[in-house]
Amino acid sequence: MKEYAIVIIGGGPAGLAAAAEAKRSGTDSILILERDKELGGILNQCIHNGFGLHTFKEELTGPEYAARFIAQVEELGIEYKLNTMVMDIGSDKVVTAMNREEGMFKIQAGAVILAMGCRERPRGALNIPGYRPAGIYSAGTAQRLVNREGFLPGREVVILGSGDIGLIMARRMTFEGAKVKVVAELMPYSGGLKRNIVQCLNDYAIPLKLSHTVVEIRGKERLTGVTIAQVDSKGKPIPGTEEDYDCDTLLLSVGLIPENELSRGAGVEMSPVTSGPLVNESLETNIEGVFACGNVLHVHDLVDFVSEEAGAAGRNAAAYVQRKALEGAGGKASSGEKDSCKKTSSGEVSDREIRLNPIEGVRYTVPATIRPQVMEDKLTVRFRVGNVYKNCYISVYFDEERVLHRKRPVVAPGEMEEIKLEREKLLAYPDLQTITVKIEEE
Repeated sequence: MKEYAIVIIGGGPAGLAAAAEAKRSGTDSILILERDKELGGILNQCIHNGFGLHTFKEELTGPEYAARFIAQVEELGIEYKLNTMVMDIGSDKVVTAMNREEGMFKIQAGAVILAMGCRERPRGALNIPGYRPAGIYSAGTAQRLVNREGFLPGREVVILGSGDIGLIMARRMTFEGAKVKVVAELMPYSGGLKRNIVQCLNDYAIPLKLSHTVVEIRGKERLTGVTIAQVDSKGKPIPGTEEDYDCDTLLLSVGLIPENELSRGAGVEMSPVTSGPLVNESLETNIEGVFACGNVLHVHDLVDFVSEEAGAAGRNAAAYVQRKALEGAGGKASSGEKDSCKKTSSGEVSDREIRLNPIEGVRYTVPATIRPQVMEDKLTVRFRVGNVYKNCYISVYFDEERVLHRKRPVVAPGEMEEIKLEREKLLAYPDLQTITVKIEEE
């Protein structure tokens, strides 16, 4: 059985950034396992611009952004296997994978980084009545057909769901000569970024109908039309509000689900809100030495944030395997290494774990717990809200003491929010048990 210090599952933006940062952190034995025929993941079909503004301070397309990280991986000499499907991750970090050349094989990993990304929610999850005619696609499938395969799925299009992929595909289909008749959204707010609503819908006079859903699909062999209706506060269609649209294509942009079958099989504890792993400040799961980052952890708005988070996972995984190697050799990590330093500011040894408590409008936080004695100097905590709030405050409480009260003109579920926590400040609260994050309205 081959051994690697770090095995990264997924060669998309998260896996590439994690690999590059782990290598720069001093770990040489790294392997990326990617099931597709090339590195880059979903970015290879995202030919629109808007990527890289945070990471590279310039606007890039998806393939250009991916190419930057692929080049880093190549220059750093990081090993990768393409067309390789991971079948299982054992609790002892033995990774079972298979490909055509080697058949089924096992790899012993010192640490595993989960970077499998996410998948689209299918029609079967929506309970829309009607036959299953040709012409119904997930927005991501349509994106691949148009951008990579050179096929136009249809000429008259209705889009259900206003996630970012659906919004981008509304513009893309319009560019290719199709007529996008309407975008219907079940929720009373859009699930996409504000800039995508403006640039992809408003600029092309494509109507967005909030609190609407598809209630009927017409056509047996090929889609001939759909009926949409307004829904009430419980998501139930309101009789008498039906509208018929003739169309040959229905695109579904109804949410993304982190790809965590492997994680569950390995015994990783999952969040019921994000459908991704529960992690600590090091992005480590409940299984020691198994880390998670990117859309497998929680669905991100921007790939720049995926890369930033994955870089942290790569650094922490490298620190973990280096510490384990020192322990195995009977040595001790230097006192300057935060990952092995367990002392508080008062000099006492501490293994305390602070729980993050998302309430009152905040749906979840990543990470879910923090060990201040091992965290980096500054930690970014990301979260999403459960509704649209205007003229509100993002508030953070250390137990009962409010330490942050930041005014925001508007927060919405489609835009990820973040707060920064400082290690020095947390260490100054030796008895702190809970950090509460919530939305407070005026």
